[in-house]
Amino acid sequence: MKKFFSVIVCLAFALSAWAQTAEAILAKMEEAINQHEKEGVAMVVETKVPVVGTVRMKSLMLGDKVRMETKILGHQIIIWDDGETEYTLDVKKKKLDIVKSSEVSSQDSGDMGMFSGITDGYDVSINKETADAWYILCKKSSNNPNKEDPETLDVVVAKGTYYPISLSTKIEGVKMTMRDISFGVTEEQVTFDISQYPDVKINRK
Repeated sequence: MKKFFSVIVCLAFALSAWAQTAEAILAKMEEAINQHEKEGVAMVVETKVPVVGTVRMKSLMLGDKVRMETKILGHQIIIWDDGETEYTLDVKKKKLDIVKSSEVSSQDSGDMGMFSGITDGYDVSINKETADAWYILCKKSSNNPNKEDPETLDVVVAKGTYYPISLSTKIEGVKMTMRDISFGVTEEQVTFDISQYPDVKINRK
């Protein structure tokens, strides 16, 4: 009996050593993201806006370049931004607005920056665990000085790869979810090419 009890105790200690904390999981997630940073990232950003409803945007990012595509009130809108110039195309109206780039927050563009440094401003814990993923709840720390940071973040991390599966939060009452995250974006995918839209009306602002 004593030998059996000793085996159980040793097994319990081994299992506790294998168990990972939320902090360790998020650190490995960030490391996995950094390893693929130069490859570019694609994702879907889903925003639930009162009255308007759910707006889905496909976002592609490579270096300083971003391409965002969405549908609003029946209009397909595509935006390219290379850090210097922003191109906004209304496919239905065949109208192209060209303006100087402005700084776009990570909350608007679906920037992967939202996945980094989470443990610096949040108290994190594993909310749920399945065979394929960890579900991590991040609550804003009382000593977090950034007023713009949302109160909570729900992060889902894939087991094995530590790739982010999704991040959900509320920003000023608007629920946002970043999902369908994948790595590998080409230069052509994020670069505006006027030759692809020869019949658009150009409006320079």
